[in-house]
Amino acid sequence: MPPRRRTDPDAGRAAVRAWLTDPGLVDRSTLGVAVRWTLEQLADAVPGRSVEVRVPPFGVVQCVEGPRHTRGTPPNVVETDPATWLALATGRLTWAQAVTEGRVSASGQRADLTGALPVAAAAALGTVEP
Repeated sequence: MPPRRRTDPDAGRAAVRAWLTDPGLVDRSTLGVAVRWTLEQLADAVPGRSVEVRVPPFGVVQCVEGPRHTRGTPPNVVETDPATWLALATGRLTWAQAVTEGRVSASGQRADLTGALPVAAAAALGTVEP
């Protein structure tokens, strides 16, 4: 099996910083890099294959220990838009807020990412003032 493609860490951090500085001015390419890098950081922080986190159209990862999903629609799915994902990953939005506001779709018993967010590497960049 070929190695999993990884986002260059420097490019990922730069993309997240750009988004933190001015989310409205980030181009699509930079937004994609920021989303993919933070998803990879999430998968590294909470490894596993029981929850699928989807941020269309930029990326998807499986994470969280538990029963492995292999075919069909996974039983534990989290899906959100890129801006909401980056706000969650950087700590600008809490999981509870996102769920309450309907900004996240989460199904399944393991689809609560409260303990995994914010993503540590991305949250450390959150000191950039908007």
